[in-house]
Amino acid sequence: MRRRRLRDLSIVQNTPNLEEANSEQQTVIGSSNVPGTLDEPVEFQTESGGKCRGRGRTLLKYLYDLNLVERVKVSRNSHGQPVGSEARLLVGCLGTIARNVNKLPINYESWHHMPDSNKNQALNNIKERFALEVSDDYIKKALGKKWRDHKSTLKKQYFKKDISLEEKLTMSELEQAVGKKKKFMHTAGSRSFASVAEAEEVSSSQKVGHLQLFEVMHRKKDGSPMRSEAGQIMIYLLNKI
Repeated sequence: MRRRRLRDLSIVQNTPNLEEANSEQQTVIGSSNVPGTLDEPVEFQTESGGKCRGRGRTLLKYLYDLNLVERVKVSRNSHGQPVGSEARLLVGCLGTIARNVNKLPINYESWHHMPDSNKNQALNNIKERFALEVSDDYIKKALGKKWRDHKSTLKKQYFKKDISLEEKLTMSELEQAVGKKKKFMHTAGSRSFASVAEAEEVSSSQKVGHLQLFEVMHRKKDGSPMRSEAGQIMIYLLNKI
């Protein structure tokens, strides 16, 4: 099961002088697509009072079944951003660590107030499973983002502020108005823009800039724009080139 879930990833053997000598032994496992993430199935209560099963927390148990000397190698692009299938796995791992209150407590007002000892411990935990080409600062900033998201989720779930029915209706109307103003949605799923651009560069053997990335992200499989607004922007940008 472990090898099947880690298929098509770059696994390297860790050595004491890995960072200094950069002499890791690389082994590619499997020949399939991007690995899935192992989730904890949970039951949700519906508005009608029934129950349904759905996706729970990302656990990544198979990642912790790696041998002690094995690491998932995460490459980076020219901008220092993680790319490839391994980047998705790294993001999932950052989320699991950010939700661990024993490592990153939630009683601090902001990420800046989090002790460096906690941040460094979390970073070391990540390096126990990953051989990183991205910088330590990048990982810490990403951890901070995941930690803030986790705190926000907990607040929405457990901090219930007593408000009147009129205030609830006003908030609902505001949320609907904001939603109607949205013209573009995130279309990359769990992949980052950097990973999408890197995959497109590999398939086309051409450098992908911001304009090309926008077109890749907002076209359907048949080549048509996902929304009329996207098509108008593509035409406008094409005329500007």
